[in-house]
Amino acid sequence: MTLIARFAVDGYEVRQVDGLDADWVGLMTFAKTFTAGIIGHATTLFMAAGSQEGSRSYVATERITGHPEGGEEGSVTVQHGGLESDPATWFGHIVPGTGTGGFAGWSGPARIVHDDQGAYFEIEAGPATR
Repeated sequence: MTLIARFAVDGYEVRQVDGLDADWVGLMTFAKTFTAGIIGHATTLFMAAGSQEGSRSYVATERITGHPEGGEEGSVTVQHGGLESDPATWFGHIVPGTGTGGFAGWSGPARIVHDDQGAYFEIEAGPATR
């Protein structure tokens, strides 16, 4: 099944790693609200490399808590990333074994996509049959 999970970024905080003073990497946490496909919230740990707008790369791990529309409450972890300048490199997946409640058994691809309404997850997942 393909699930479109729309979200909004509610805010972010720049983070520091003790003992790491590096201008080649940035670390942030994001708070998101999911409004369609999945109803709930997420906390995202986001790491970016590079400083030139349009050519940076990132990797992020986020824990989504809520429920698939019509499903029971639970949570699941997603990891995604890619090169800002090349959507063909964008990747993402549900981390197997991390789903609880309505997300129990979920696995499969989950990548960020953009359209005229903004960013969303395109999730090729659901109860594991793979």
